[in-house]
Amino acid sequence: MAADRKKIILVTPPYHCGVVEVAGSWPPLGFAYLGAQARKAGWDVEIYDAMTLRHDFKQIRRHLGSVNFDILATSAITPTYPDAEQLCKTAKEVKPDCVTLIGGVHPTFCFREILETPECPIDYIISGEGELPLFQFLTNFDDPDKRHQTPNLIHSTNGKIEINPPLPFVEDLDTLDVASDLLDWSVYKYYVIPNSVLGAVSTSRGCNHECTFCSQQRFWEKTWRGRRPANVVAEIERLNKQHGINVVLFTDEYPTFERDRWEELLDRIIAADLGIYILIETRVEDIVRDEDILPKYRRAGVIHIYVGAEATDQETLDSINKEITVADSQRAIALIAEHKMISETSFVLGFINETPKSIDRTLKQAREFNPDFAHFLAITPWPYSELYKGVKDQIEVWDYRNYNLIDPIIKPSAMTLAEIDLAIIDCYRRFYMPKMLDFRRIKDSFRREYLLTSMKLIMTSSFLIGKFARLGLNPKAMMNKILSD
Repeated sequence: MAADRKKIILVTPPYHCGVVEVAGSWPPLGFAYLGAQARKAGWDVEIYDAMTLRHDFKQIRRHLGSVNFDILATSAITPTYPDAEQLCKTAKEVKPDCVTLIGGVHPTFCFREILETPECPIDYIISGEGELPLFQFLTNFDDPDKRHQTPNLIHSTNGKIEINPPLPFVEDLDTLDVASDLLDWSVYKYYVIPNSVLGAVSTSRGCNHECTFCSQQRFWEKTWRGRRPANVVAEIERLNKQHGINVVLFTDEYPTFERDRWEELLDRIIAADLGIYILIETRVEDIVRDEDILPKYRRAGVIHIYVGAEATDQETLDSINKEITVADSQRAIALIAEHKMISETSFVLGFINETPKSIDRTLKQAREFNPDFAHFLAITPWPYSELYKGVKDQIEVWDYRNYNLIDPIIKPSAMTLAEIDLAIIDCYRRFYMPKMLDFRRIKDSFRREYLLTSMKLIMTSSFLIGKFARLGLNPKAMMNKILSD
């Protein structure tokens, strides 16, 4: 690093909750976008992925003490915020004159709570879409007056919170560079596929739906923007050739929104013939819509599709503005299986009116849907969501670390939090125990090994082992017994 160049270090909060990390170690793509803007502003950049490296705060402190940096920047969703705050505190302890900066969904909406905390270690918040504001912030860093005029910037001056007007969203996402070389690709793996290098690509941003529990529709103001398919494929080819990436996660909330664009993207990936695997998330109605082109999904390399079924009765779906039907959910999951792709979905438990009988109905319907993988999640009221307003009086957990879709937060009228927690565990047990025998009987070797490997990862995860212990069960031993019979 040149003596006259400043440095920003982008650090992931070292938060772990079990479920997301079972299948792979995921690249922090957002930091690669931000890193490109920092370089453009003339700064040296380091991405320190403490989460993937599984570094604790002792190791983080040691690393921060070994490098020179002027700004520590991080990002947070609600459950990662406490660790993000601790990162900033640690940075101040290691280097008292450094500047701390945070962005992401939680700081965007909870900035007052953050900045009004006594001895808050966070100097600045960049709200909303961060790339262009970060560029301006870094470009004008040496002039405090100009720095404080940065769009999207929120900070406290003499006890008064200053909120700068936001920039419009970037109209053309393809104008944003991605500094992929800042990531250490040797640590990003998709554990389900041997010898894999896992990449992340964003083909679009946003979602225009109105699910009441979701943070993304509010963060993106119910807008959607798509990249040009040719540029997406060029990025995938570059990652494949330069970094050996052979599994790609599309990080989009809603990649399939525009059918013509989506089909063009599939066609271009097929033509590129890179031999890669693709993981996506989308909505059930788009799978039903795309029944005639689902063979293209598979030919393009799409092997795993997550769709949010969320609930198995129409009344609950309507209450959370999911804008889908139970029939569409069931049909989408069946179509994914028919085209030899892996289906994954979630069912949310713990609503205010939840009862043991309603949970049994959900489990029964989940079995009828028959996805390859089902997650039974606890309804979580993000403090900025529409859902939060209606359930605030029923919230019994205020530690944001638990706002992870795993730990129950809301107390139903007829059940305790402990009962919901045990019900979630029991749903996993009753859903997956029969599944393992089904997986063994699958004739397609790729699909069979994929599912069995995934099951082993799930059943040996610290998340499920800890949860099952509350029922006096050992999921690893149960799985081994079933697979050996």
